[in-house]
Amino acid sequence: MTQRILEPTEISALDHSAIPRFRLPERDAVFSARATRLRKLADLNPIAGYLRLMATVADAQHAMLQSQHAPLPTPDAIARAQQHSMPIVPALGVERDPRWRAVLYELLDRVEGAGLVNPSLAKLLDRLRLMPPAELDAQADAVLALRFAEVDPATAPFLMAALQVVWTDVASRLAAADVPYLDQPGLCPVCGTHPVASVIRVGGQVQGYRFLQCGLCATEWHMVRTKCSNCDSTKGIAYHGVEGGSGALKAESCDECKTYRKIGYQEKDYEFEPLADDLASLTLDLLMSDAGYRRSSPNPLLWPDLSREAD
Repeated sequence: MTQRILEPTEISALDHSAIPRFRLPERDAVFSARATRLRKLADLNPIAGYLRLMATVADAQHAMLQSQHAPLPTPDAIARAQQHSMPIVPALGVERDPRWRAVLYELLDRVEGAGLVNPSLAKLLDRLRLMPPAELDAQADAVLALRFAEVDPATAPFLMAALQVVWTDVASRLAAADVPYLDQPGLCPVCGTHPVASVIRVGGQVQGYRFLQCGLCATEWHMVRTKCSNCDSTKGIAYHGVEGGSGALKAESCDECKTYRKIGYQEKDYEFEPLADDLASLTLDLLMSDAGYRRSSPNPLLWPDLSREAD
C-alpha cells in the first residue's frame, strides 16, 4: 500500500485528538516483515550470520502465529485492567499458560528444519528440549522480568521468540477499546513490557509522531518526542548517530538516567523495523557505551553475557 507523506500545512490541519494512542500488531505482517528486514540488514553486517539466524526464527514465528488462537481476556479481566490502569494481558504477575512450551518446541523444530544449524547450535537447541518444564518456566520468568543474573544469554533469544508468538497472537486480536491507559507511559499498554526501540512514523494520522514498540507483543504506543522513554524526563535529551550513516537510526540518550534507546525515522528509511534495526546496529551500542550510557532495556533476541562483562 502506497502512503503519501503529508505537507506541514496538512499536518497542522489534522485532528490531533485522533492520533492513535497505540497500534496493535498486524498478524499477517509483523514477523514476516521482521524476517525480511533482518536479511536485508545482514548484508555487510559484522553479525551477519546471527541476523540471518534470527530471520529464520522470525520465519518460524510467522508460520506459527497463523495457527495460534489463545483465549482472549474475559470481560472481568478487561474491566479490572481498565479500572486499575494495568496491562490487559500482563507478562508478569499472572500464571502463564503452559502451552507456551509447546510453542517453544515447535519453534526449535522449525529453526532446525530450516537447515542453518551448526553443531554448536544443534547442541543448544537440544539443551532447551531437554530442560525440565519448571526450569523453562523459571527462565521465562527471568527474561520477562529482566533479571539478567538469572538469564542464560544463549537460550534467552529462543525463549523470548516463543513468548513473542504467544503474546503477539493475543495482542493482534484485541479490540482497541479494551486496551487500558497505563500509569507508566514507558510500558506497553497491552502486556506491560519495555519497548525495544521507537520509530517516527510517516503517513496519515501518524505522520511525524513517535511510537514505542513493545519487545514482547509488538504493540506500538504513542509517546511525545524529546522525552526519555525510560524515566519520562525532558531534560538532557540528545541524539547520537554513527558518522557517515544515513540518519535513519539514532540513539536517544537521557542525562537524567544515563540510559539510551534507539529511534528510527521512516522518512529516511521507510522499511525501518524497530527490533530488527536495533539488533543490527551494535556499532551504535558500542559508541553509546563508550560515551557512558547504558541501554534502557535489551533487545529480546540478544542478551548481555554478564560473565564476560565481569571479565
